[in-house]
Amino acid sequence: MTKAITTYPRDYTPLLNLKETEKAIRMIKEFFQINLAFELNLIRVTAPIFVKANTGINDNLNGTEKPVNFKIKAMNNTEAEIVHSLAKWKRMMLADYKFKTGEGLYTDMNAIRADEELDNLHSLYVDQWDWERVISKKQRSLVFLKDIVRNIYDVIKRTEKYVNHYYHSIHPFLPEEVTFIHSEDLAEKFPELSPNQREYEICKEYGAVFLIGIGAQLKGGKPHDSRAPDYDDWSTPTISGHKGLNGDILVYYPVLDCAFELSSMGIRVDIPSLLRQLEITGDLDRKKLLFHQRLINGELPLSVGGGIGQSRLCMLYLHKAHIGEIQSSIWPDEMIRSVSHGSVCCICIKLI
Repeated sequence: MTKAITTYPRDYTPLLNLKETEKAIRMIKEFFQINLAFELNLIRVTAPIFVKANTGINDNLNGTEKPVNFKIKAMNNTEAEIVHSLAKWKRMMLADYKFKTGEGLYTDMNAIRADEELDNLHSLYVDQWDWERVISKKQRSLVFLKDIVRNIYDVIKRTEKYVNHYYHSIHPFLPEEVTFIHSEDLAEKFPELSPNQREYEICKEYGAVFLIGIGAQLKGGKPHDSRAPDYDDWSTPTISGHKGLNGDILVYYPVLDCAFELSSMGIRVDIPSLLRQLEITGDLDRKKLLFHQRLINGELPLSVGGGIGQSRLCMLYLHKAHIGEIQSSIWPDEMIRSVSHGSVCCICIKLI
């Protein structure tokens, strides 16, 4: 969960022009994915843009977003859906490709999220590196999850330094290390603030945090944010009465003075946590779907995985004020007018 940003820095000027930006985007994506694959022992696989509906393979994210769908004429009007993400598809591929413990995959995931609220950070079009890795039963722990987060953050920092090496006007600002905090502790630290406000304050304080335990109900009666019940394990007890083996990598972004989500990830549900979370959310009817049946029948390996926003990372590394400076999408007319004729007339949003 990151606060919707619809305002622009008064004195904002892009550090790179359009052509320089496009060259930098390619450089960033090539460098980052090579290093991510090396650190996590991943290979790239080709991923689908759409999947069959009513199989449980597509993700409904926080449980409310509806996918874009269409009927396939050549398959008796079988209904298909544009993916939201590939969390469950990836786990099936770990089994189908016969990956071993410690091995994994990553993909270029392209999605359409029609229910997204559009602002400086959010677009209808989502592009991210979706990754998944086989783990052992012993590795289903916070200790292991934190090690994976540190590896990913090291790649994030390494890429920031790489960008600075080529573009001296773009100065690094991320801290050397990521700080870990549980959503329950964050709520106790800022009891009067909303979840969005808590994220802002903790990111402003530490620069980069991994917020643990997103999805389970907190002591205050509500979760920090919603999560679907069938990919991340957000209900398993850990330490100090806390729950959850998942979280988000968040950083403070000085260009927009906001908390900035770079990645959502976690150790995935095993059979007990899947059934527990389906019961908590009232979704036990999903047990009959293809993905859930494969998991319940023991056909899928234990895994850890997540998504890392490609446009988000490029926006951060290049100090852009709007994600539309990185990717092409469709934007509200009033947003385009405010960018083109407002205090930041130098922003150029890419349009489809």
